[in-house]
Amino acid sequence: MTVLPPPARPWGWFALFASTTTLLCCALPILLVFLGLGAVSATLFASLPFLVTLSHYKLYLFIGSGVLLAAASWARFRPGRQCPADPELAARCAAADRWNLRVLIVSAAIWTIGFTAAYLSLPMFDLYKSLVGQ
Repeated sequence: MTVLPPPARPWGWFALFASTTTLLCCALPILLVFLGLGAVSATLFASLPFLVTLSHYKLYLFIGSGVLLAAASWARFRPGRQCPADPELAARCAAADRWNLRVLIVSAAIWTIGFTAAYLSLPMFDLYKSLVGQ
């Protein structure tokens, strides 16, 4: 009797895609301006007009990608998850599990960088200015 592997669940790839779009719309332009490449940032926005649309809806983008990351995390760490008893399927399951964890970690790191750049960088800078006294 042949046992088929469970169907693939694309939560990790959706989370990676969503967190990458948050990085493109919010963190990349801030990084370019910080590095003194403001003209490159302006050219990027002029050449890729969808970035302007993404930046207008960044709150919804961050909420949606955060929900996708939460769903991917739940799917990865939910209780009762186990691999099949068949050694070949168990090896495939373990390999897929390792890749899912890698994709989830990269997605969460990208989302955190984008969130920090979009929402926390200015308050942190203001706090720094108030503490230093300038």
